[in-house]
Amino acid sequence: MTRLFNNPENFPNEAAEGYLLANKRHVSGLYGGAVRATKTPENKVALVIGGGTGHYPAFAGWVGHGMADGVVMGNIFSSPSAAQAVSVAKAAERGGGVLIAFGNYAGDVLHFGDAAAQLTAQGILAKAVVTTDDIASAGPDEIEKRRGIAGWVPIFKTTGAAAERGLSFDEVEAVFHKANSRTRTLGVAFSGCTLPGADEPLFTVPEGKMAIGLGVHGEPGISEEPLGTADEVAKLLVDRLLEERPEGNDGRVIALLNGLGAAKYEEMFVTFRAVNKLLEEAGLTVVDGEVGEFATSLDMSGISLTLFWVDDELESLWNDPVDTPAYRRGSVDNAAMRDDLGELSQEPTKLEVTEKGSADSQKLASAIAETLDKVTALLDEKSAELGKLDAIAGDGDHGIGMHRGAENATVAAKRLVGDGAGAGTTLAGAGEAWSATAGGTSGALWGVLLGAAGQGVGDTDLPSDQEVASIVHQVADALLAAGGAQLGDKTMLDALLPFVDALEAEVKGEGTLKEKWNRAALVAVGAAKKTAQLSPKIGRARPLAERSVGHADPGAVSLAYIIDAIGQEL
Repeated sequence: MTRLFNNPENFPNEAAEGYLLANKRHVSGLYGGAVRATKTPENKVALVIGGGTGHYPAFAGWVGHGMADGVVMGNIFSSPSAAQAVSVAKAAERGGGVLIAFGNYAGDVLHFGDAAAQLTAQGILAKAVVTTDDIASAGPDEIEKRRGIAGWVPIFKTTGAAAERGLSFDEVEAVFHKANSRTRTLGVAFSGCTLPGADEPLFTVPEGKMAIGLGVHGEPGISEEPLGTADEVAKLLVDRLLEERPEGNDGRVIALLNGLGAAKYEEMFVTFRAVNKLLEEAGLTVVDGEVGEFATSLDMSGISLTLFWVDDELESLWNDPVDTPAYRRGSVDNAAMRDDLGELSQEPTKLEVTEKGSADSQKLASAIAETLDKVTALLDEKSAELGKLDAIAGDGDHGIGMHRGAENATVAAKRLVGDGAGAGTTLAGAGEAWSATAGGTSGALWGVLLGAAGQGVGDTDLPSDQEVASIVHQVADALLAAGGAQLGDKTMLDALLPFVDALEAEVKGEGTLKEKWNRAALVAVGAAKKTAQLSPKIGRARPLAERSVGHADPGAVSLAYIIDAIGQEL
């Protein structure tokens, strides 16, 4: 288990602080993460990578010459926010555009996609691209749904080398997609990881068994099999990976054996000798091999094998020199340090009041801030419950993330109320703060939710009952557009959409808004409970759909709790 920590909630920030202090030659910190500390040529394409904390050396260990120009750091196993990504990308950008690369997880897709859109709107060439190397997370006919895991190493290494050579944005992006299409990974776990401060691991594996197809966010494997010898484990990994040789390969392969946190190097060396032998017996040429920790999951015990199928171009890019805190190859001249490091911002941008709201709207804004305060207290109380629900098929951080988001949204709302903001601006600022600090899928979606609500409410007139129902409908539409989920996919929408229908029906009848809202809230609570019958169609829980059946969706449950809490405060 994870033993060395102070306050568990501060673990990601303190880990980032220590990382920066230990690697001053390579990186410099700023709001959202870190950027390369050495000077880079003008018009070079900037490669920005990122994801949650808990995977070191992914992602922070790969910033430097020949690899990444910046890293965006999220909370434990949780995607960073769009605001963080924009901050890092703008500091890393040198006129050649920004390629933002990351694993294919719902929260990362939402936040990094939003960041790329914001950068584009500001006149900066930017694209978000995902790695999809984990063969256990989807079949070969659904490669676009696969997770990215330890295949990050060869994909980011070759893409970073292409950028370092001065290739154009389109050429660098093409290298990324080519490398991604030729990378396959499969992992096995012998025991689960334990979050700092937690009493038990996110999952357990029976004695004498191994979990096949684990996720690096503490997700259990998709199946369990007897734990064999090192040679037998190597054979399982090699055999399954060789079933998916990419088209057009000429038999040249680079093999990376990755430790997930607790596997010892000697164990991995014993296993790698079998991996190398099996690949050669299959008629392949192992042009290079790597053994070490590349993509960990805190203290998880397990390994993964990545096969990177190279051609002349990719092999050449793989062999280019690289110098980062955690990965070095070849010889790199000591470059001069950037002379603008002291100017990097350590604070996020904050929504400011440009025009005060009407007197009525300011009163409503004050009530919104008070309600957010009550919601924060509620989510603190429900944090453990929501975390346990999330851990069944995810990483167990939903409760922590929701509480963190609400807490910071409350701080932002109170600041804006003090500055005379109307209700719309207060909701928008709360959404910005929620998204920027919570990270993950829920953080992005609650940012969208509050932002859409703020746009609907405005800063002048108070909405009628019918207008409140219409605003809630607009919120649902915004979430449908942002997340790509539909009714029945086992998400927060399975609680929200029934609530929308119920509230629209209620406002046509008699009674106060509080009475109407609370009757509709009962529908939301019931709908959230019914998600236990559903199987997830999207998101991190999808590969473990069977485990999820019988348990309610944490996002739907937390939404229903909040809807109910709002009703009590109306």
